[in-house]
Amino acid sequence: MVLTKHQQEMLDGRLGRGKAMAMQIQVAIGEGFQAERLVPISRAHVALSAQEADVWFAGKLRDAGAVCAVPPTVNPGYSLSYFTECGLIDSESSVLMQRTHEVYNALGAVLTYSCTPYLFGNIPRYGELVSFSETSVSVYANSVLGAKTHREGASSSLCAAVTGYVPEYGMLLDENRFGDVLVEVRASVKKDFDFALLGLTGAKIGGGVPVFQGLDPHMSTEALIALGAQLNVSGICDKYHIIGVTPDARTPEEAFGGRAPKRRVTITEQDLEEALRHYSPPPKKKIDFVMLGCPHYTYEQVRRVAELLGGKKAVGDIWILTSSAVTDLALQTGLEAELASSGGRLVPDTCVDQSSCFGHLSGTGGVTDSPKCAYYMGAFGVDVAVRDVETCIRWAINGRAD
Repeated sequence: MVLTKHQQEMLDGRLGRGKAMAMQIQVAIGEGFQAERLVPISRAHVALSAQEADVWFAGKLRDAGAVCAVPPTVNPGYSLSYFTECGLIDSESSVLMQRTHEVYNALGAVLTYSCTPYLFGNIPRYGELVSFSETSVSVYANSVLGAKTHREGASSSLCAAVTGYVPEYGMLLDENRFGDVLVEVRASVKKDFDFALLGLTGAKIGGGVPVFQGLDPHMSTEALIALGAQLNVSGICDKYHIIGVTPDARTPEEAFGGRAPKRRVTITEQDLEEALRHYSPPPKKKIDFVMLGCPHYTYEQVRRVAELLGGKKAVGDIWILTSSAVTDLALQTGLEAELASSGGRLVPDTCVDQSSCFGHLSGTGGVTDSPKCAYYMGAFGVDVAVRDVETCIRWAINGRAD
């Protein structure tokens, strides 16, 4: 790998031990992928986890004097103020989240605590080189915004933020961004939830860059978020194209770069039904809670929940995870109070994968509109059925699955 004078000085420790540590990792990654050089980034997003290993690594960089050259936004941990007030978090977890906040603040991160940074505060332009971690973040940036990023891990994106550089390989190279799998959709895909189910067919689609054909081009931002998020639950996807929708796919020829697809896959109604059965645990008869917001809900999605409730009181809790930006707006507009009166809880800055926050739900009956949520929560013993948001709210009001 050929380094510039500035990069070599950083690697040699002339710009501080923390920078040298981060640069060593970036060079090692580049050599592993046979990259020829490191290229500068202008944005970063770090998928912090508020777990011991994450805090240990970030702390090593901080203690070595590292400060981010490119201040990154960060993924959710959990809201200390919210869960302390509710009495749902133990002192050990509270201390760990406080340590997470302190170490990333010292490194110069922008503490947004949201997994949808591309909606506010960190929106790359088309063709911009960035370093984004978190599976739903990187695929959205590559596919919908046309930015260029690896599907980074939390540690590699933090090192990119500290150094300001990433190795040039993979999705940073134009030749790797063309589609190579034609996905013919022969199923009714209209609602946002339908796009989540389409994303759950990733195992059938297989590896590569899928190009979806046969979809109605009038789709929401939330639908595009759901598709990318679930493609990385059922498979591995760095980028997707939708003919006539995403910026690099105005035509099939543009999406495939003038080449023939390596494979052709057809997705039917039966495929969507089977995907839901595979990723959704059977619902319990009694519904104690609804979990929404994986990825974080947008304001429009929060407003839709209030609309579906229609002032009716839910039997169990409706947890709605979102960013502080959305919760603040909901508070200003009165939407937060409207939801609260029906049993809706707006939870800022928090991820469903936090067992310290939601482990107490084990053994109860829950439902979500996010397969990714069910996947995460299942890892710590909370079984959550998967249905569209309309069904989730109906079950919450009735207190049972119908």
